[in-house]
Amino acid sequence: MSNLPPAVAVMTKVPGMTVVKSRLHEALGEARATELYRCFLLDRLDAVATLTDITGVVAFTPLEAETLMRALAPPTLRLVPQRGADLGERLSNILTELLDRGHAGAIAVDSDSPTLPMVYLAEAATVLSRATCDVVLGPCEDGGYYLVGLRHPQPALFEGIPWSTDAVFAMTLDKARAQGLSVHVLPYWFDVDTEADLQRLHADMTAGTPNPQRTYALVRQLYGPMIAAHGGGLTPGTAAGEGHCP
Repeated sequence: MSNLPPAVAVMTKVPGMTVVKSRLHEALGEARATELYRCFLLDRLDAVATLTDITGVVAFTPLEAETLMRALAPPTLRLVPQRGADLGERLSNILTELLDRGHAGAIAVDSDSPTLPMVYLAEAATVLSRATCDVVLGPCEDGGYYLVGLRHPQPALFEGIPWSTDAVFAMTLDKARAQGLSVHVLPYWFDVDTEADLQRLHADMTAGTPNPQRTYALVRQLYGPMIAAHGGGLTPGTAAGEGHCP
């Protein structure tokens, strides 16, 4: 029997130690894209640290960046290095490791969907701890997924998946059902990989609650005040270095 609460692992590349948000480099420049990702990550870690009845984990890469990652992460979150040759192996390994430790469910969540409601993570943790399903998937609108959770190790679920394509969620769902696993599907959400995604993020934040705070502050710096109303592009000069993650 599992005697530990469900674990939620934030999958992250340590900003400044490896390339991040490469599809935003043309619009923002590498430095600003990295700074944006840093805001995404810090906001996500703070949000996970506030969740109750879960164990928060940071699954980071590269291994040599552990000291930097420890300085960025809230002290209540445990650091675990990612292991594996590709994303599938890394996901399978971190989830298996957490389950082997005795957690009543293991969840991996991305750090690229900054406005993802934390109630979705809480829902995933609840259905796994109550053993009402074998797998939880949170689909992204681009065909990937922002979250995957397991009640038992399922390495085959991550094999043969064409990562970074629009087939990831559908193929994973098909594989799970073919293996006789029960699947709980969360609501769709969006991640931020392209300039169009960033424009949508800015529009959503401008129209609604300005959260998460670091991300909102930086996105507001990157865009002019009338962008949401008139549908324009990035403020000239952002790629030259304007805008900093608070």
